[in-house]
Amino acid sequence: MAKRAKRPSAERLPPNRVTVVRMTTQGVFRRKPIDQIAEDNGDGLTRTLGLWQLTAIGIGGIIGAGIFSLAGAVANKTAGPAVLVSFLIAGVASAAAAFSYAEFAGLIPKAGSAYTYGYAVLGEIVGWFIGWDLLLEYTAIVAVVAIGISGYFTELLSLLDIHLPQWMLGAPGTETGDVAAGTYKVNLFAVLLCLLIAFVLNMGMKNAARFETTLVYLKIAVVALVIVVGAFHINTDNYNPFFPFGISGALTGAATVFFAVFGYDAMSTAAEESKDSQKHMPKAIIYSLAVSMVLYVLACLVLTGMVNYKDVDSESAFATAFADIGLPALGIIISVGAILGITTVLFTFLLGAARVGFSMSRDGLLPPWFAKTHPVKHVPSRITWVLGIASAVIAGFLPIAEAAELTNIGILLAFVVVCVAVIVLRYKQPDLPRTFRTPGMPVVPVIGIIFSIWLITFLNPETWLRFAAWFVIGLIIYFAYSKRHSVMERRSTR
Repeated sequence: MAKRAKRPSAERLPPNRVTVVRMTTQGVFRRKPIDQIAEDNGDGLTRTLGLWQLTAIGIGGIIGAGIFSLAGAVANKTAGPAVLVSFLIAGVASAAAAFSYAEFAGLIPKAGSAYTYGYAVLGEIVGWFIGWDLLLEYTAIVAVVAIGISGYFTELLSLLDIHLPQWMLGAPGTETGDVAAGTYKVNLFAVLLCLLIAFVLNMGMKNAARFETTLVYLKIAVVALVIVVGAFHINTDNYNPFFPFGISGALTGAATVFFAVFGYDAMSTAAEESKDSQKHMPKAIIYSLAVSMVLYVLACLVLTGMVNYKDVDSESAFATAFADIGLPALGIIISVGAILGITTVLFTFLLGAARVGFSMSRDGLLPPWFAKTHPVKHVPSRITWVLGIASAVIAGFLPIAEAAELTNIGILLAFVVVCVAVIVLRYKQPDLPRTFRTPGMPVVPVIGIIFSIWLITFLNPETWLRFAAWFVIGLIIYFAYSKRHSVMERRSTR
């Protein structure tokens, strides 16, 4: 019986053959080396963003509906004056993930954020699913926020005694007042807003960042106005009892408002457009979360001090509060500020979705057509328009409740992946040149993991079903197309 030929060991093969053997055995868990990611320019993006522009994009993504409506709803129904404790708890939990993002942002100065980090540390299929989930989550967030802004816009016009035709004020199946369900055909304002943001992002990153930064400054000015003026109308009796729903109410409120204290994750997808990503991106992540948390806490303190939590309006808390104390004009200013402020959320998350899609396409996991950049503006215009149109369709034809059910779970899973990856990489490659190191390793990332998983348990069954369907579609696409067309696959078979 002939002896079986020995399989050549990797040590006996030439260097290029060693790479082939390793990549083949890794299969779907093959990892893209970090030094290769840093050096792989491909169709690179233009580095035009400075520290404060990055910080503005982060603040733009974090401060939105959370401060103008969510704070009031949680104060009224869940936490009372302890809503500020809810924001603090959510902020601490979000910071645990933010530190992990900051370490990776300084280490891997490329577009893609959680997708790129997961690909580099945990493997291609993990990166694929995080990227695939974020495409849906970010696009859905853009749609949901656009629908919310449309409601603010309609309310503001009614205050000015301007009334629009009914057919353009909501998606099919929605109803308002005495008008029967199904009368409305499209939420036209939300559609146009999504397309406007896509257009702005395609103006070139430098011009788009100026637009975003201007709106963020206006938003901060409105919030500061609310805090300063409101501080003179605080009645400390309204803080008693501080925990009317108990400690559990504050914790439940934290789970609710957690979704108002991320946004830096989408901002981190712009790492490849930062002038000095390794230094600026970690700072921008921390600064944007810190500034946002200070504004959230002060605004909550003022709101629950001006009005007893039982009387806080769940939908337009600040505008109603100032109207109740005889300052209705300030309520109109707040409504305008809310529209401008929440618009910055659209910008940040559509930016994030486009950069994730661009990175996946450049890596071969999506068709290369999506990775083509504009010859003059040097932005991924194709994927931006595709996702902008997709968000417009969702915003125009789905009620806000159904659109909102498409969000949240993918972002929480991304937080888990990034926190796990930062721990794994710290112990596997401790000597990599890091411009920022997550403090309290591994306790801080573990806090981020635990809190994210805990929040996932709050999601309703319909969210899980939609996620499962999207997961199966992604699985089919990965094995039918992405795995075979991956840049890593092509390199392994050379």
